Amino acid sequence: MNTAEHVKPYKTEKKGKKEQIAQMFNKISGSYDFLNHFLSFGIDIVWRKKALKNLKALNPEKVLDVATGTGDFAVEISKALNPKKIVGLDISEGMLNIGREKIKNKKLDHLIEFTVGDSENLPFSNNQFNAITVAFGVRNFENLEKGLADMHRVLHPKGKTVILEFSKPKNNWFIRALYSFYLTKLLPFFGKLVSGEKHAYKYLADSVMAFPDDEDFMKIMRNAGFSNVQQQKLTFGICSVYLGEK
Repeated sequence: MNTAEHVKPYKTEKKGKKEQIAQMFNKISGSYDFLNHFLSFGIDIVWRKKALKNLKALNPEKVLDVATGTGDFAVEISKALNPKKIVGLDISEGMLNIGREKIKNKKLDHLIEFTVGDSENLPFSNNQFNAITVAFGVRNFENLEKGLADMHRVLHPKGKTVILEFSKPKNNWFIRALYSFYLTKLLPFFGKLVSGEKHAYKYLADSVMAFPDDEDFMKIMRNAGFSNVQQQKLTFGICSVYLGEK
């Protein structure tokens, strides 16, 4: 088990990581979208667009968005890839309720379907999806390899997975120091100020720092069954796109 799997939002509680993640996101669901874009200066939107370019040539008909949250990535998928069906799965009912309202307002509820579920026990049959996406969600898996292996199981042969996740800049000491200060000081401060939830954005920083990024994560992807695993670094390496095929 990697270090990230021991990082939990509520360190004094005895609940498992999975239950704590659901509890945390239920609490911050109302302010999540605003904070997401505000705290990333809107660059998370650019990252999502760049990640999805890797699926254009595949032209997937059915896409699964794991840890979909409030559905921002699912909405972006509908615009960028024009599939016939998108299923968004998340462990937090509170986040999905925001997402359902969002897709209803955007008139996308005929295309996007949300379901509550566990990323490590996906409620889908084998080989069902042409593409699987995760944006800033694998960091929250309780068992990373198990979650990735189950994604591989439901992915169609010749299908592709695109994972967008924070990573740690390593080549530039100034960017590394600035990023560390932002993550550990500014992010928790503003996150707590707006959401009123002191644990969530402290957890975000801790989970990013503990996450096995770069080659370590690609090795876990390979162990889970993915082939042709690749990494694309974005914005000085503070975010990465990981690609894998079945």
